Amino acid sequence: MIREWFQQRKSDLIDIGLVALLLPPTFVWATRSHSFALAVAPVLAQTLPLLVRRRYPLIVLGIVLAASISTQFVIGALPPFALALAIYTVAAHTERRVSLCAGALTLLALPLILIQRVGFNTGESLLHLAVFVAAAWILGDNLRTKRAYYRELEERADRLEREREENVRRATTEEQERIARELHDVIAHSVSVMVVQAAAANDVFERQPERAREALRSIEESGRSALTELRRLLGIVRTSERGRLDPQPGLAALEELIEQVRTTGLEVKLELKGRLGELPAGVDLSAYRIVQEALTNTLKHAQATRARVQLDRSEHELAIEVTDDGVGQGNEPTDGHGLIGMQERVALLGGALEAGPGGNGGFAVKARFPLDRGRLG
Repeated sequence: MIREWFQQRKSDLIDIGLVALLLPPTFVWATRSHSFALAVAPVLAQTLPLLVRRRYPLIVLGIVLAASISTQFVIGALPPFALALAIYTVAAHTERRVSLCAGALTLLALPLILIQRVGFNTGESLLHLAVFVAAAWILGDNLRTKRAYYRELEERADRLEREREENVRRATTEEQERIARELHDVIAHSVSVMVVQAAAANDVFERQPERAREALRSIEESGRSALTELRRLLGIVRTSERGRLDPQPGLAALEELIEQVRTTGLEVKLELKGRLGELPAGVDLSAYRIVQEALTNTLKHAQATRARVQLDRSEHELAIEVTDDGVGQGNEPTDGHGLIGMQERVALLGGALEAGPGGNGGFAVKARFPLDRGRLG
C-alpha cells in the first residue's frame, strides 16, 4: 500500500525535495543585503512554481523567468538555480522544436535579469549565466532523447513479444489441425474396417460361426489399433516429452495395413518397386497416411471388390498409386475432407496429388513426393 502510494507520488516528492533544497541557499543569498520580509516574496515567486514544473513546464518557465527579471529590481539578481531547473524541465518534457524556442527566448531575456548588477558594459556575468542556462537545456534535451530511445526499445520489445505469442498461437493452431487430420485418418479407417467386419459377421453368424469369430477378432484388433494411435496423438497434446511416444506409422507398417483391409473382404494387391527404406520421416508418414486414406475411401464409398497399391521408389521421387474397381466418383467422400487432407500432406512436402476416376473404371489416387534432401530440409 505504502509502496504503491510512493510510486504514484514519486515525482511530486522529488519536486518537493528540490524546492526544499533550493529555498535555504536562495534565502541566504537574498538576505545578505536585504531583510527577510523583503526577500520572502521574490524567493518564493522563483521557487514555488517548480512544484508543478513537470505538469506545466512552459508556464513554469515563464513564471520563473518573469520572477527573476522583476526580482533584480527589488533585491538584485538571485542565483539562477530555479531558472536553470525550469529550462531543464522544458527541454526534458517538450518537443525539441518547442524547447529550442523557449531556450532562445530565455537567453534573449537574460540581460534583463542582470541589468541592475552589471549594466550593459560588462558581459562576464551574462556569459556565465548564458552558459549555465544552455548547459541545463542540453542536459534536459539529452534526458528527453534517452527516454525516447528507451521508450522505443520497450515498444519494440512489446511488439516482438506480441509477434512471438502470435507465432506460438499459429504454431499451436497448425499442430491442432495436424492432429485433427491424424485423428480423422485413424478413426475413419478403423471404424470403416469395423463396420465392414461387423456386417460380414452378422451375415455369417449362424451359418459360419468360425468366420464370424474371425470377423469379431478383426474388429477387436482394429479397435485396439485405433485406441493405440489415439493415445499416441492425444499424448502429443498432453505432454512435450515426445521421446516417450511411440513412433508414427510409416511404410514399414504397410503390409499390416493391407492385411487389415483384406480381412474386410476387399482383395488388395501390393506392388513395390525400389527400396523403401531410409525415406525422410515426413514422406514416410505421409505416404502411409495417403495409402490408408485411399483404402478407407474405397471401403466406405467405392463398393469395390479389388484394389491395387503401387509404390515406386526412384532416386529422386516416391510415386504412389492406389486404384480400385469401384463406382468411380462414388469413391470420393461427400465432405471432401479426405482428399483435402491428402492434398495438404503432399503439398507440404513439395509433391503433387491427382485423384479421380481411373482409366478402366473405379477410382485412382496418385501421389508423388520429391526426395531431394535440400527441398525436404
